[in-house]
Amino acid sequence: MPEPLQIWALEGIPEILPGTDLVQVIADAAGPTLRDGDILVVTSKIVSKAEGRLVAAADREDAITAETVRVVATRPSPGGHMTRIVENRLGIVSAAAGVDASNTPAGTVLLLPVDPDASARSLASGLRARLGVTVGVLISDTLGRAWREGQTDSAIGAGGVSVFEDLRGGTDAEGRPLVVTMPCVADELAAATDLVKGKAARLPVAVVRGRADLVGSLDLPGARSIVRDAERDMFRLGADEAYADGYAAGAASVREIEAEAYRSGP
Repeated sequence: MPEPLQIWALEGIPEILPGTDLVQVIADAAGPTLRDGDILVVTSKIVSKAEGRLVAAADREDAITAETVRVVATRPSPGGHMTRIVENRLGIVSAAAGVDASNTPAGTVLLLPVDPDASARSLASGLRARLGVTVGVLISDTLGRAWREGQTDSAIGAGGVSVFEDLRGGTDAEGRPLVVTMPCVADELAAATDLVKGKAARLPVAVVRGRADLVGSLDLPGARSIVRDAERDMFRLGADEAYADGYAAGAASVREIEAEAYRSGP
């Protein structure tokens, strides 16, 4: 039988400041409990804090604009502000480009890590060297989901962990071929660990035990590979934005036809 899946949060993580050695902090909190095949899921907020990603921003909206590569959809929200779903420089589509103003000093916001995959690999490498165990690291952030209310944690960085479990080419329990089945196990684990980390419990690191089969080389593809290429993205725009673009294109086409008819004469 497969090993039971166990998930628990590490206690004793202090407030993280710019320059904090996260490898040492996590190693101290974990003590001798970690073993080969464990996966640590680290909340992106403490990675950003350690990397000094706290920036002055009198207006959070300006910070969101600076992090935005592409606007996907906008909607007025209760309270008079505009909710923006955007693609940020990491390719992640989310509300507010991942800019976080919670639990930060007034007049500041926290940006996502510059390169979450590199951060995850660095943590995994450092922990492997310091503790003598082969562990993997996921960096998680809270994201919404298309078509569904609420939010879950997802993986935005991965080091030494397979982010997909590719079942394509196999068969199901009834012997039918699996053609497109490729669970994103990195996102599933990130969401599962949020159940023990919570949002206000100050438990930013969790350990997953029981999926050692996912832990491997630090050269494994990172979480950036989860982001779907633009060419295969069937939902590049929100419904209202797609309608507006289509309407504008149709109106331009009609104007061109009318102009051509006028030039041609009766």
